[in-house]
Amino acid sequence: MKAGQDPALQAEAQARWGDTEAFKESTRRAKSYSDADWAKIKGEIESIEVAFAEALDEGEPADGTRAVELAEQARMHIDRWFYPCAPSMHVALAEMYTTDVRFRAHYDDRRAGLADFVAAAIKANAATSPGA
Repeated sequence: MKAGQDPALQAEAQARWGDTEAFKESTRRAKSYSDADWAKIKGEIESIEVAFAEALDEGEPADGTRAVELAEQARMHIDRWFYPCAPSMHVALAEMYTTDVRFRAHYDDRRAGLADFVAAAIKANAATSPGA
């Protein structure tokens, strides 16, 4: 088992999304990642999440330039490392960030209100994307 994989979460993901192309692509890519790759992946998303928290702390609007740019960085992170992540897919993930208690806790444990802020920024980013 590689550093980025949690067996229980992997089983849950398989049960929920195993038939989707996104899951199949993510699984295919993840199999090739080294521990160094997983460290890079985690470092990149950590930087994005810290920047989101700083933007929230500084009173930046979720639909402002800074937050929207961070949302695009987060989308491209998923696209680069896991599966093609169109803006509409990212919006679906944003819904999960606020409705799944584990995702909400992941963000809100870092900063109260961060899950809603990130989700709103993702939705604002999608609204500005071509074809939105």
